Amino acid sequence: MPFELTTTRHFSASHQLRLYDGSIEPLHGHNWIVKITIAAEKLDSIGVVMDFHELERLADLVVVPMHNRHLNELSAFKSMNPSAENVAVHVGSKLVLPAGVRLVAIEVWETAENSAVYRP
Repeated sequence: MPFELTTTRHFSASHQLRLYDGSIEPLHGHNWIVKITIAAEKLDSIGVVMDFHELERLADLVVVPMHNRHLNELSAFKSMNPSAENVAVHVGSKLVLPAGVRLVAIEVWETAENSAVYRP
């Protein structure tokens, strides 16, 4: 698709990953960054993929409920490890986009050095 938009959202949350041996890592937090990229084949009637403010609003509907929370306690992560990869899948699966707009990628940063990308 020739046109793409990206928005970046931020939230702070703690988590504990379930490790390979079944143990749980120590409780710790991150200042997470979620980068959402969407695309469209053509521009709409006013010449945009979609309004940036609307994309931010839709992204916040998914991201804000994780802010200042312990991810392990959220229903989305009861059966899914709250890894950066799964946070990206969660955001991608909950994000509702208008007709003609599709999700390209969700990139989730746990730290300034480490991120995971989900491309549906």
